[in-house]
Amino acid sequence: MPQTRHDGPTRHDAPTRLKRDALGVLGILFLVLSAQAPLTGIAGAVPLSVALGNGPAVPAAYVAAGVVVLLFSVGFVAMGRHVVDAGAFYTYIGRGLGRTAGTASAGVALFAYCTIQAAMYGLYGATVSGLLAEHTALDPPWWACALVTMALVEALGATGIDLGAKVLAVFVLAETGILLAFALVTLVDGGGPGGLDFGGSFSPGAALDGAPGVALMFAVASMFGFEATAIYGEEARTPHRTVPRATYLSISLVTVFFAVTSWTLISAQGGAAAPEAAGRALEGGDSAAFVFDPVADRLGSWAGVLLPLLLATSLFAGVLAFHNSANRYLFSLGRERLLPHVLCRLNRRRAPWAAGVAQTAVAVLLVVPFALAGKDPVLTLFSWFSGVAVLAMMLLYFLTSVSVVAFFRHARDSRGERFDTRPWHTLVAPALGALGLAGAIWLILANLTTLIGGDRTTATWLALAVPVVFAAGAGTARLIPRRPQDPPAPGAESPAPGPESRDPEPQVPPDPRDPRPPTP
Repeated sequence: MPQTRHDGPTRHDAPTRLKRDALGVLGILFLVLSAQAPLTGIAGAVPLSVALGNGPAVPAAYVAAGVVVLLFSVGFVAMGRHVVDAGAFYTYIGRGLGRTAGTASAGVALFAYCTIQAAMYGLYGATVSGLLAEHTALDPPWWACALVTMALVEALGATGIDLGAKVLAVFVLAETGILLAFALVTLVDGGGPGGLDFGGSFSPGAALDGAPGVALMFAVASMFGFEATAIYGEEARTPHRTVPRATYLSISLVTVFFAVTSWTLISAQGGAAAPEAAGRALEGGDSAAFVFDPVADRLGSWAGVLLPLLLATSLFAGVLAFHNSANRYLFSLGRERLLPHVLCRLNRRRAPWAAGVAQTAVAVLLVVPFALAGKDPVLTLFSWFSGVAVLAMMLLYFLTSVSVVAFFRHARDSRGERFDTRPWHTLVAPALGALGLAGAIWLILANLTTLIGGDRTTATWLALAVPVVFAAGAGTARLIPRRPQDPPAPGAESPAPGPESRDPEPQVPPDPRDPRPPTP
């Protein structure tokens, strides 16, 4: 019989397990695609990449970014078979690089998810406010739209992850459907003035032309969110199969989607003319026109009316997805006693309602100062926070790749055997992924001013925020005494994991409504 831990919940405490078997491959997939907000990524990043990067060769940058992320995901998935926890990154890094690095990474992960959500609230508030002013008699300020939506997101998050996945599925299918319809029509028509110039968009020579670093930076930023597959492992059905499938499928679909959609958008306007068209859209203050105008030309005026609405729903889906990710981090940290234990309280739907309330409060604290200062929500809140969030997340990807190598080199089961001896999965792919991610971090730092649309001083302060948060997390880890259930240091013996192993948890009474027999 396992020993009961004295610092864990007692028989009178609420359960601290999230709802099991709530998500399949498709449910996780829609949660991930929602976080990546495909229409937002296309309308926001592609015009900038074409105008400031390498012009018609932007699709090649998405392919390169997809390859780097796929290399990363090989080790990410391999480790996920042995570690299943809502903390994902910080748990992985803690297992590979030690408790201090793991706790510091938890702070960076929370910083990334909360800032990207706040950034999306800025763009969302401005978009919805403009739509209401155009189509109704209302003219609310952007921050009012954002605050009302925060309450709605909190309510949806508290209803449980399965309902949230269904809501997000509708939004994702709508926004991707119209862009895929445009891509199909363009391919059938043979492109625009210059036809379908495959070589001009995908050849190595074209990919290295212009400023490929800028294009690659925006392409990597568009991948932000796929790592959420591991966050939902605790709520997934058979996570050792579901999470890997959802991870590889999401990365492959997003890479193909962005590469094909950007290629057809460039082809529809002519490869040679595309950079000038993107520049005009940026100068006019409406970069989305580079995307919306050709789609409306090919599909009809109805598409031009529908696309701004879909942009709003795309942003809403992203906000809800990042809310779900952030509150699961808070939940996991509360369960590990790294944050107040109240954060791991669940409601009757086994959703982390206390963590959700805390995450919503953080969103309010991040958004309201920009409203009080009268700042432009797109040029400041959205641009600044999305840039620093991407930088923080790239650091987490890099540390996770390094931790995968360390974990599989040193960790042993109770028999003294290594968990996984496959070189490609545990050494080669993670090392290559780490090199690619290090290059991406360098590109982001070199072009952060462009990414945030601000000045060098602002970019410097934002970049410094990431190591400051990491250092604060490391300091917190040193102040909190190590407990017996904390993950062992690298090289220490670990229990042998089963195919569906989960991190050890305090003993709690079984749910009387659960028809399954209790787990021994």
